[in-house]
Amino acid sequence: MKKYTYTEQKDTRSGFGAGLLEAGKRNPNVVALCADLVGSLKMEAFIKEFPERFIQTGIAEANMIGMAAGLTIGGKIPFTGTFANFSTGRVYDQIRQSVAYSDKNVKICASHAGLTLGEDGATHQILEDIGLMKMLPGMTVINPCDFNQTKAATIAIADYHGPVYLRFGRPVMPIFTDADQKFEIGKAWTVNEGKDVSIFATGHLVWEAIKAGEILESMGIDAEIINIHTIKPLDVEAVLKSVAKTRCVVTCEEHNRLGGLGDSIAQVLVQNDPIPQEYVAVNDSFGESGVPAQLMEKYGLNDVSIVKAVQKVMQRAGK
Repeated sequence: MKKYTYTEQKDTRSGFGAGLLEAGKRNPNVVALCADLVGSLKMEAFIKEFPERFIQTGIAEANMIGMAAGLTIGGKIPFTGTFANFSTGRVYDQIRQSVAYSDKNVKICASHAGLTLGEDGATHQILEDIGLMKMLPGMTVINPCDFNQTKAATIAIADYHGPVYLRFGRPVMPIFTDADQKFEIGKAWTVNEGKDVSIFATGHLVWEAIKAGEILESMGIDAEIINIHTIKPLDVEAVLKSVAKTRCVVTCEEHNRLGGLGDSIAQVLVQNDPIPQEYVAVNDSFGESGVPAQLMEKYGLNDVSIVKAVQKVMQRAGK
């Protein structure tokens, strides 16, 4: 198995902040809006550099989405920023009607997604946002895995025309992808090639999958690990190529098992190549307050849970 190491850890929301600044430097039409969470979204550097291209909407997320949609009519590329719960659940009607239905070039950028929001608890730990957003026609859904990939994704979506949902998080995570990477929307990244099982992971669970792969290697299991940073459009070709070799699948996500990455992979399999699949995801429940690492363990979203899922799916596959 290819070894991944890191010398630095940062939160993915800081990758967004760095990417937003760079996107602003490259394109004068990039503008930013925030619903009173500038510090949490790491937007300070952009605001300092381009104060005339920033709008503080206050705690008025629905208005923020409407304003962003309007700005696109004048050729602007608006990036909206708030917590994932408020970026999706609170403003779903505005996103559906004013952005998706109208095919507006709005970039909905959502921090503090999933259980790893931690102590703020279930009311803020949205685990349904990927499902909500991927069901909207024309919406691109991206969930990068570390600081560098989030920065690259933020820069890339500024050049992409159409509505985008970009999901990232609060906890400090290892930086293990290249700083100068080229982010390709809709193109999966093969973290490690293997022959025994396909592990498709997204967001924070990619690093957990890498750790699981090392454990599995010590058990004599050769895991293929693929980072699905773009959940929609899904890289169907990469999925089918991998499963043709391994014949069993584990999907990993910091999201409800209903409606997320796992269900997208399952649709591909049932239509093309039905084989055993196991989910590593939250099992149809809300979260709770707690330390992020403890929550990930309790809800089965870590390397140990991935190893168990691999063992189960390989047994089902007769391996």
